Amino acid sequence: MFRVNDNYLKLPGSYLFSTIGKKVSAYAQANPDKKIIRLGIGDVTQPLVPAIVEAMHEAVDEMGRAETFHGYAPDQGYGFLREEIAKKDYQARGCSISADEIFVSDGAKSDCGNIQEIFSQDCRIAVCDPVYPVYVDSNAMAGRCGEYDRTRGLWSNVIYMPCTAENGFAPQLPDQRPDLIYLCVPNNPTGTALTRGQLKTWVDFANEIGAVILYDAAYEAYIADDEVPHSIFEIEGARTCAIEFRSFSKNAGFTGVRLGFTVVPKDLKSGDTAVHGLWARRHGTKFNGAPYLVQKAAMAVYSDQGRAQLKEQVAYYMNNARVIYEGLKSAGYSVYGGVNAPYIWMKTHQGMTSWEFFDWLLERANVVGTPGSGFGPSGEGYFRLTAFGTYESTVEAMERIAGI
Repeated sequence: MFRVNDNYLKLPGSYLFSTIGKKVSAYAQANPDKKIIRLGIGDVTQPLVPAIVEAMHEAVDEMGRAETFHGYAPDQGYGFLREEIAKKDYQARGCSISADEIFVSDGAKSDCGNIQEIFSQDCRIAVCDPVYPVYVDSNAMAGRCGEYDRTRGLWSNVIYMPCTAENGFAPQLPDQRPDLIYLCVPNNPTGTALTRGQLKTWVDFANEIGAVILYDAAYEAYIADDEVPHSIFEIEGARTCAIEFRSFSKNAGFTGVRLGFTVVPKDLKSGDTAVHGLWARRHGTKFNGAPYLVQKAAMAVYSDQGRAQLKEQVAYYMNNARVIYEGLKSAGYSVYGGVNAPYIWMKTHQGMTSWEFFDWLLERANVVGTPGSGFGPSGEGYFRLTAFGTYESTVEAMERIAGI
């Protein structure tokens, strides 16, 4: 008789955002007259900007002509896009990243979940707490996390780095020695970031102990502070200890289009084995390449017109972040984030648990957010709201919260 992967049976319930979706759907069915404002999942609401739409139309026309038709894309991505990424995202910031170190994919979430496959099963991971659930769940599925303690919300073989108000929601170097270190900067869910000095400490630490930093930079477009680097490769020494993940979802509205990329420097090695070659082998075996239509559309992200339009769109969402931050502050809440990231991290009302506050806010204000405990035990007592709604719904949500 066949057997299943027992590691899946250790996972606590369903994926966080699936659970939220089910609870909201149940509430909506029971209360069809209620207008629900969703500020929970980080999905964008503004349409693709004109420059991207125009590029996508051109690509569709090309696909309709035999002489310009494209079939399978190169598994690492079209050279025209990788060259543009290397030039505009990295070399322009002084990072020595070349096009052949870039792997185009269908999104940062996929790569963040898949990257663990190329590392030994006995590698120990270190994660910020609270943390984006994909990092831990994907390693748990691979059997790397040990046993799950449902009472404490902890995995026995994971090194947790608490990020609390007391330490400014910035992870501290762990006492134990990890092999893989997950950092998300700017952070999801707390909305905080690391300065160059703080990130240099992590790069030096990783190089000293022979660890790899898995650096999720999905929200780099929202960085406003000059002291916060847009890439870990702006830090000296990162080429020998880091892999970086990027997304077009939040900076260009590609949540429904799907595109991202991962940067694996050729200098990153385990003994004599280059990690770049391992990821290239995995990528080529399990991924058939992102569609030409989408990669051609992404080229518009780097055009002068596209950059100007996307700068306005990012400003739109960050204005929402300001509205949420100021609205919650005025209502008497303790609030964090919202400066270098489109996420607001807040203390729950009157000592409620995260899920109690979720239910209270949904029932009393018909506003949906994300319980902090879903991101890890240190998230208990906190709640995340996103700035990706429309301006009108964001303002209305704050008015509702202030009124309860």
